[in-house]
Amino acid sequence: MRKKETQISTIIGMTAECEGDFKADGSIRIDGTVNGNVMVTDCVIVGASGCVNGDINSSRVIIGGEVYGNLNVPEKVELTSTARVIGDITTGGLVIDEKAIFQGSCNMNQDASKRPKPNNKALKAMKKEALTDINNALKGTDSSSGESTGTEG
Repeated sequence: MRKKETQISTIIGMTAECEGDFKADGSIRIDGTVNGNVMVTDCVIVGASGCVNGDINSSRVIIGGEVYGNLNVPEKVELTSTARVIGDITTGGLVIDEKAIFQGSCNMNQDASKRPKPNNKALKAMKKEALTDINNALKGTDSSSGESTGTEG
């Protein structure tokens, strides 16, 4: 994706919060919050401050923020080091940077339209379990290292 310039046609700013499903032609950058499914014809970029609480259906996706839902992306999914994805990924290609968080399953080179949709209750339970696991893992890292990493957050 870095070789091809992405022309962003829609931006959801850091302070914006969208309720309901979101559809757009072209590419979109999300730095705010979308509480609903995102359906975009080209590329979805979720910035480090962005959060999507729903499924993403797009040709390509780059995630630097949080996504709590499934990704159905025929071409390529990229999870940067700040990404947190809780849900299943169906894609043709996947890149996960070190320190990215991904909990779910990944199906590559399969037709996303043939996958069964999970119910919201199961997705919420997965999200809660994942957050608990992440917090427990972070607590274990802090207490076992015995030294400061120099970062706060």
